[in-house]
Amino acid sequence: MNIEKIYKECGAYLQGHFLLSSGKHSEFYLQSAKVLENPSLAGSLADELASIINNSGVEFDSVCSPALGGLLAGYELARASKKRFIFTERVEGKMSLRRGFEVLNGEKFIICEDIITTGGSALESAKIIEELGGVVVGFAALANRGFCKLTNLDTKSKPECKLPFNKPLFALGNFEFEIYDEENCPLCKNGTKAIKPGSRGNN
Repeated sequence: MNIEKIYKECGAYLQGHFLLSSGKHSEFYLQSAKVLENPSLAGSLADELASIINNSGVEFDSVCSPALGGLLAGYELARASKKRFIFTERVEGKMSLRRGFEVLNGEKFIICEDIITTGGSALESAKIIEELGGVVVGFAALANRGFCKLTNLDTKSKPECKLPFNKPLFALGNFEFEIYDEENCPLCKNGTKAIKPGSRGNN
């Protein structure tokens, strides 16, 4: 499954000058919503991701995703794996578990995102699950932005990665894009303004 080809065909592989949720800038952006708006394609991607996790031997009871970006990917992974699905969400800037969701003591979770960049949001969700007595056995995403090491592909971890090294990370593909601090961004120096195309406080 060529995830890069799929993103390009769906118009989800964007080039320009983007402000990421981390505050850093990039010339490229992966807009997963354009891929996941097709239920049949979303299902096929989740089926493949579930197969990769199953073949690894990692066993889990449930899937948890951070809202908003991870919701569709996580829900579809849970469906494909025949597991329960819950999600965390930010309340006044802090990741929380709401809406009556509960975590059983010892319940094993995969934390699923649409895209893993440094893994910050996924790690916040993992901490919530573990604080409530759950066990995070791994992380998953449709695509990895090249900062965290993938278990199922030959990649290396970079210093920016926030995910724990002792937990597996599964994804359908790996994209390596340069990201910049605003003060060192060559796109800013060329006079263009960064736009924020993601889900937090923008369109």
